[in-house]
Amino acid sequence: MEKIDLAKKIKTTSFLTGQFELRSGKTSSFYWDKYRFESDPVLLTAVVDEMQKLLPASFDKLAGLELGGIPLAAGLSLKTGKPCLYVRKTAKTYGTCNLVEGGFQAGETAVVVEDVITVAGQVCTSVRQMRELGLEVQHVVCVIDRQQGGPENLKEIGCSLASVFTLEELERLTQNGD
Repeated sequence: MEKIDLAKKIKTTSFLTGQFELRSGKTSSFYWDKYRFESDPVLLTAVVDEMQKLLPASFDKLAGLELGGIPLAAGLSLKTGKPCLYVRKTAKTYGTCNLVEGGFQAGETAVVVEDVITVAGQVCTSVRQMRELGLEVQHVVCVIDRQQGGPENLKEIGCSLASVFTLEELERLTQNGD
């Protein structure tokens, strides 16, 4: 799927208007419902194909953040052959009590996979926690960067952000109302 077609399909499928409170606490008149494009196998495949182009040349694991980053990381794992990790917002309180599921060794490099980033608050928290557990994290990839401080906040903790689309790019590519 061409990138412009993907942008239009994501907008048609996932762009909602109204009053929405974002995880950052900010209020928005629009919302990208990532579960709508992540639950569509054709769209998910096209998104993963674009995300694969953003991955660094070398890394050990893909780390999908709960919940939206998990199907993306799993899809990238299938494409790249790299194992994935599932990163919880909080460690579970039963069984293994893990924060990061999937198995890893200290010193391995992980690329964080996320769906939509606004200010990257949870991403920054998860990166810090993953580092405390011994993972090396310097790269984050996402589908949509809402351009509200995410890249800057990630840079402050030593991470780069690569996105399939910025909000500006999505608006430009879909401005025809298609």
